[in-house]
Amino acid sequence: MRGNLSMQGYGIGDGERRRLWLGLRFPTALCLALVVTALVLQSALLLAVLVPVGVVAGWAARHPFDHIWNHGLRRAFGAPELPPNPVRRRHAFKLATVWLALTSVLFALGASTAGLVLVAMLVAVCGLVTATNFCIPSLMLGWWDQLRRREVPA
Repeated sequence: MRGNLSMQGYGIGDGERRRLWLGLRFPTALCLALVVTALVLQSALLLAVLVPVGVVAGWAARHPFDHIWNHGLRRAFGAPELPPNPVRRRHAFKLATVWLALTSVLFALGASTAGLVLVAMLVAVCGLVTATNFCIPSLMLGWWDQLRRREVPA
């Protein structure tokens, strides 16, 4: 788990990681539930409504759903506030935002099969990060960062 969170850019110790185990999953779990609902309904509108949430998550230090956790739910679990999202995690949210927008457009245009394939892939990726904190976009962005560092002359 430590490695999965480090991949996303978190530099937290084991104690803090244990205290944040549920909170760090909450934003992606809520988003996952909404995306699954959109998948079941094949709803271009619900996917489109999630796009601004993703935009804020990608460009702000906090995902909009972090605020729900920080200002309410965490108290029920006796958990600490979530730290700001690291840059790599925010970049992953940006990728998910584009994915949501594209899927919404496909459903709106009646390309249901393509929309279903894309949203099912998004559910799988979001489910993986929610269950394990293993973020495929963060992994790919990490590889990209390493490749760029090797190409920069000293």
